[in-house]
Amino acid sequence: MLQLPPTARAPAPLAHALLHDAGRQVFASTDLGQTRAAVGKVFKPHRLDIRGTSLSARMHHAPLGAVSLNRLAYGADVTIDPGPLGDFLLVQMPLSGHAEIRCGAQQIVSTPDCASVLTPSDPLLMRWSADNDQLIVRVERSALERVCAAYLGHRPDPPLRFQLGMAWRSAGWYALMEYLAQMLAAEPEAARHPLTACQLEQLVIGTLLTLQPHSLSEALQRHGKPLAPRHVKVVEEYIHAHAAAALTPALLAEIAGVSLRSLYAGFREHRGLSPMAYLRTVRLDRVRHDLLNDAALSSVTGAALRWGFTHLGRFSAEYRRAFGECPAETLRRRGSV
Repeated sequence: MLQLPPTARAPAPLAHALLHDAGRQVFASTDLGQTRAAVGKVFKPHRLDIRGTSLSARMHHAPLGAVSLNRLAYGADVTIDPGPLGDFLLVQMPLSGHAEIRCGAQQIVSTPDCASVLTPSDPLLMRWSADNDQLIVRVERSALERVCAAYLGHRPDPPLRFQLGMAWRSAGWYALMEYLAQMLAAEPEAARHPLTACQLEQLVIGTLLTLQPHSLSEALQRHGKPLAPRHVKVVEEYIHAHAAAALTPALLAEIAGVSLRSLYAGFREHRGLSPMAYLRTVRLDRVRHDLLNDAALSSVTGAALRWGFTHLGRFSAEYRRAFGECPAETLRRRGSV
């Protein structure tokens, strides 16, 4: 069990927040194939091998926009080989037990005092002990890069690479995890609302980029900008909550209560792109999420139209520039466990 310093609060909110709502349980199983498939749907297809004992696995999942909070335990000594995560980053925080983590050229033993921050572009291999019970934050790579681009003026190139080990009980990160856990336990509906989810995902990503060392830490400090004015934040929140609607520059300016000129100037100065370009990045992220996760979706065209892309040729070109593959390739990867 996680032992906290005398001044810290009890671990119950972190350890049990995801268990309060039965609807958050993804699965509970002793079957290897079922476990591998269920975890693969939330994260990605991977190789999973048991070492000596039978499984007693369970997983819980709570989405918060482009971020999700998860709890996963296998109940057995397992080896996990997913290769590079690709589309997302994970912060894995053991509540008990330990995990041997190799991510790219870095290697650590992760414990209740040391979390692992898994860089999406690096090869990954893990071995979890039988008593390893992990709280896991999943962050969409596209959202992470979008925040970086807002400050740098361009998407990270080369890709972000994080320091693997994190002292996760440091005041800032642990306090954030406790806040998220309490929000999910006390106000689950509020946490699921698009406006709240947008703010929570930005808080998680901003805190991670600020507190955890990575390859662009110095660049972000050099390019640090003042906080965006209220009208920029209002429009960002409105876009996240109404991304599928027919939004125009005039409507967004009216929502913000400023002129078109002021709206565009605010986005250029504080986000490095126009409000309509910001809308396109949000919609592209939504399309990608649906292609990877919506089992009822059978075509790229359906996903594109759902999020307001009517010119399919232009959409495919923008999608490839953003994610390095065509949307049909993304769709084919879904469910290939």
